[in-house]
Amino acid sequence: MSELILRFFIGGLFVSGFAVISDVLRPKSFAGLFGAAPSVALATLSIAFANNGMTYVQTAAQAMIAGAIALFFYSLLVTWLLLSQRIKAWVAAVAAWLLWLTVAYGLWTVSFT
Repeated sequence: MSELILRFFIGGLFVSGFAVISDVLRPKSFAGLFGAAPSVALATLSIAFANNGMTYVQTAAQAMIAGAIALFFYSLLVTWLLLSQRIKAWVAAVAAWLLWLTVAYGLWTVSFT
């Protein structure tokens, strides 16, 4: 329970910091982007470092990077399918999920073998 409370406060601190940064940046649509994922990742990595040490945090950070790169390719494919091919959104999302899984798994095996 104390880890959950600690995660809540650390996450809130990071969300507040990123909210200040995003308030300065243009366009304002960056506010949601900078308020969510980075703050959760940093809070998680901070607690993991305190509980498990640097090696664990390094592995978790590499996994987050692989997932982010895979998400980039997922987003490109979904955008292309929706705009160019006029495919239904749910079909595009499911099809692109396979690409995300392939890229994430490929990056994971390359960086951890």
